[in-house]
Amino acid sequence: MDMLLLRTNILTVAITIAANLGLCFCGCARAEYDIDGECCPMCAPGNHVYWHCTVDTSTTCVPCPASTYTDEPNGLLSCFPCTVCDAVHQLKVQKACTRSADTICEPQEGFHCVKLNKGSCTLAVEHSECKPGQYIKQTVSLLFTGTSFSDTVCANCTYGTYSDGSLMACLPHSKCETMGLTEVNAGTASSDTKCEKVILVGVIVGVTTAVFVAVVVAFMVAYNIYKNRKARGSNESVCYRPQQATDEDS
Repeated sequence: MDMLLLRTNILTVAITIAANLGLCFCGCARAEYDIDGECCPMCAPGNHVYWHCTVDTSTTCVPCPASTYTDEPNGLLSCFPCTVCDAVHQLKVQKACTRSADTICEPQEGFHCVKLNKGSCTLAVEHSECKPGQYIKQTVSLLFTGTSFSDTVCANCTYGTYSDGSLMACLPHSKCETMGLTEVNAGTASSDTKCEKVILVGVIVGVTTAVFVAVVVAFMVAYNIYKNRKARGSNESVCYRPQQATDEDS
């Protein structure tokens, strides 16, 4: 019984080893591809297969045509089409396509990437805008030069400060008294304190009265001068009487 079990185990191990050896001998190397049971050398990136290898010849490779690429060793009969950075998805070209690398797209200005594939953006959305009463705490981060891959971060202004939503930091409310002004409207989280130069009512009344008195005095002086001149003119007319001619003078 023990001998039978031993023979069975040996047979199982032998079958397993034979199967593994068969897989090893039948598979192609890493730099090869299988075509109808024949292992052919792969083409280098930027190329594709023109003719498969034969018993006597190696694989014939040719460069990828314009607007196509392969970025890995391959046994393909044609190359991949280059990606187009679609303006509808708010994308633009960061790096143009080559025979050995696909196009790299990045978001347009004012947008950030929400979908990424092999270092290239495939979909972008507009940056969030901070609301009045908030400031821009953090701008978009750069994954690599010229491309933005995170949205704007907003934060609320603290008490005594304000922002219209476009500032990198909230500004302190103005202090009217330090500028010699009077506060008209208190500052809010979205607007500054409103200050004005207010003239006191007493000052206004005093100035108005002074002007009125000055006008009255000037009028009275002018009237007196006019009256005196008129009286002097009348007296001169009474005193001057021309002599009448007599017969003797004739």
